[in-house]
Amino acid sequence: MTDLQTLSEAKPSRQRDRALTFAILGCGARGQTFARWIAEHPAEGQVVAIAEPLEDRQTLVGDLCGVPVAKRFRSWTEVLDQPRMADVVINALMDQLHVASAVQALNLGYHMLLEKPMAVTLEDCIAIDRAQRANDRMVSVCHSLRYQATYREVKRLLDAGEIGTVVSVDQLEGVEPVHQAHSFVRGNWANESRSTFMLMAKSCHDIDVLLYLVGRDCLRVSSFGGLKHFTRASKPAGAPSRCSDGCPHEADCPYSALKSYAKGEGWGRYIGLDRLTQAERDEFVRTSPYGRCVYDTDNDVVDHQVVNFEFAGGATGTFTMTAFAPAGRKLRVHGTHGYIVADIEERKIELHRFWGPDARIQNIEVPAEEGGHGGGDSNVIASLVRAIREEDSSAVLTDTRESLRTHAIVFAAETARREHRVVEMADFSREMVNSEL
Repeated sequence: MTDLQTLSEAKPSRQRDRALTFAILGCGARGQTFARWIAEHPAEGQVVAIAEPLEDRQTLVGDLCGVPVAKRFRSWTEVLDQPRMADVVINALMDQLHVASAVQALNLGYHMLLEKPMAVTLEDCIAIDRAQRANDRMVSVCHSLRYQATYREVKRLLDAGEIGTVVSVDQLEGVEPVHQAHSFVRGNWANESRSTFMLMAKSCHDIDVLLYLVGRDCLRVSSFGGLKHFTRASKPAGAPSRCSDGCPHEADCPYSALKSYAKGEGWGRYIGLDRLTQAERDEFVRTSPYGRCVYDTDNDVVDHQVVNFEFAGGATGTFTMTAFAPAGRKLRVHGTHGYIVADIEERKIELHRFWGPDARIQNIEVPAEEGGHGGGDSNVIASLVRAIREEDSSAVLTDTRESLRTHAIVFAAETARREHRVVEMADFSREMVNSEL
């Protein structure tokens, strides 16, 4: 794979100076992220069609990108049931819709930016990969962390041998309790039957970036975790089922929907509450799933999980996802000659060497980049645009084949957690599918 630093070495192409056209399927938070990037980079392309069932989101993105009213559709099927109308599909639909929409788009000849996760079953991930290869299209799965500046610098240091051979790697992802409550207790990803399991929905790109940093195959995984806090057993005495029904604990509850949503601030902006009147927001809290007590919903995804890895060559790793830590990612990489400690969001790296003239702590501050995920979101779409225009697939760090490889590890880890066993990746791949994993 080619790192982002080398992607500027472009080869001549008849498409190099041509602006691309985009169709956006799904205009929620992620679809809006990429719509804004396109609107801010008109030389790279323009949005010519969108699909979104919610009128306010459809209007927001359509107006932002200047999409004709006739090309604003309510359903993704209305776009893909027609002949191809753009160069690229940005597939930001809900997880369970990915396989049908992605395969149909690829069969129509679209290139694609596909939101993570690829799909909610391994078989469906394989179907997308097969469709990509059969149609020879450029597809980037949105594992934004590989494109994020701090991770890129850590990868550069590791590949340069700055800490010798990697022996172990550890990553913490703090989801943050209120984010957990919003997205994974009350929200779209709270229940596996409506979305997928937590490790896939939230952390598949954490697993992806760890595999990328280590640069070796994962041989076996184990995993432990569960739903500890956001349960009916934790519900305070006297708390009603909805926060608006006079909860006696409202003043002290960090998860109160009145605090989170009544003013349309914070996480409320992600679901468009800042565009509503106060009366509409009050009604939203009284009637929507987001107004439920976090201890009395139908959520079933875990709120903490740890994954253990063994890599080819003997290196080991751990990944911890927990709702009960400040938002952000912390990384440690231990090598034979030194180790690295990185605060991803703060863009700070400590490089420690064990001996020699450089046996000291070197502090590295990574320059800030604009865009979500520390610039990762901007870089992932810019890299796909570059790959298409220059006809150079190496510009895409996370194509379907690479993403399929790391998704398989996520599925294996969840199998290990549920079945209380160590899963051998070779056996898992053979058991699950008859494929070229």
